[in-house]
Amino acid sequence: MGKIIAIANQKGGVGKTTTSINLAASLAILEHKTLLIDADPQANTSSGLGVDPNVVQNSIYEVMIGDATTQESITHTNVPNLDIIPAHIDLVGAELEMIDMENRETVMRRAISSIADDYEFVFIDCAPSLGLITVNALTAADTVLIPVQSEYFALEGLGKLLNTIKIVQSNLNPELGIEGILLTMYDNRTKMSNQVVEDVKLHFKNLVFNTIISRNIRLAEAPSFQKPVLLYDAQSKGATNYLNLAREILTKNNKNKL
Repeated sequence: MGKIIAIANQKGGVGKTTTSINLAASLAILEHKTLLIDADPQANTSSGLGVDPNVVQNSIYEVMIGDATTQESITHTNVPNLDIIPAHIDLVGAELEMIDMENRETVMRRAISSIADDYEFVFIDCAPSLGLITVNALTAADTVLIPVQSEYFALEGLGKLLNTIKIVQSNLNPELGIEGILLTMYDNRTKMSNQVVEDVKLHFKNLVFNTIISRNIRLAEAPSFQKPVLLYDAQSKGATNYLNLAREILTKNNKNKL
């Protein structure tokens, strides 16, 4: 069964979608079959991989409300070994539609279980909120990857996310672990970025990935070309950072295709 990793932080603008796209693409390019689930109604992960959320017939929304199977909702991307279940703006209303469902917190877990054996990694890009869809993602996941920007207020709200993780562990998914905390948007020229890196490592020690994602123009440009940075500019610092992160995760999970 594939490793299921939720990428979550209820604080917006931390590089969550950038990480979802580029980490999944890096693992796929390293020949690990990967599925990316876009669980954010903004659907930026979908459009960033060339999938138009306005024309998809089946998305994670249809899966969650029972109108489509997981298999029917999988779309191939232009990246070899990378598939996606896209999002749609209708996902905004899914939480209300699910309110009377029995075991509504485990809908995504049941959906993923039918296809998890087909992939080595399954990533869930969560919305910047701690609502029912994000709780579903945490209930379905083996671990959580938490992006944190190397800027002022970096740790703001992180306590709420960690508390939500504890609640999910206590009530819904006792095996849920933390894959790691990923520092993003790092600028080594600024005192602030370096201070944040020190503070996060002091607070969270071994939970922090060795790889740090630097600010990079090519990384920021790639989504407008509907490509991960590895296909847009493989020589860029952003591409190197995410390949290093992928290799770090492979090492951590004892995968042998490095």
